[in-house]
Amino acid sequence: MEFKIEFSGHENIRSNHQKTIEITKESHLTPQGDCIIGVNATSACSDLPVELKEKLKDSNSKVTFSINVGDFEFTVSGKGHSELVLTHAEDIVIRKSDFVCPRTLSVKCDNASDSLPREMVKLLQNPETKGTFTITVD
Repeated sequence: MEFKIEFSGHENIRSNHQKTIEITKESHLTPQGDCIIGVNATSACSDLPVELKEKLKDSNSKVTFSINVGDFEFTVSGKGHSELVLTHAEDIVIRKSDFVCPRTLSVKCDNASDSLPREMVKLLQNPETKGTFTITVD
């Protein structure tokens, strides 16, 4: 199953967090939001289709995220988790750890925001830049 979320860049995107990647429906971003790679997202955890949520709540699910910005594509692999609640109305966070909260979409991911190519981050620092966050669950 595949689900696409569109998002925009923001001048305060730093993308240097070592454990998480986040996209948010919020339009405002402070420099402290160092895991955020996109704002004005078209969906948050609470907006995901029920079928996708059920697959994400399976600890055996393999989850792949493709982040596309301009000519760049960045891929992250993670896992589902039986304790995911997927109820946050603004944010989606993917994590290297197995910490679960309403914003968590996937755990045990192999990359975090500090791994994004710096050329991609530079593009994301332009509010005019558009990106796509694609969730694929096997």
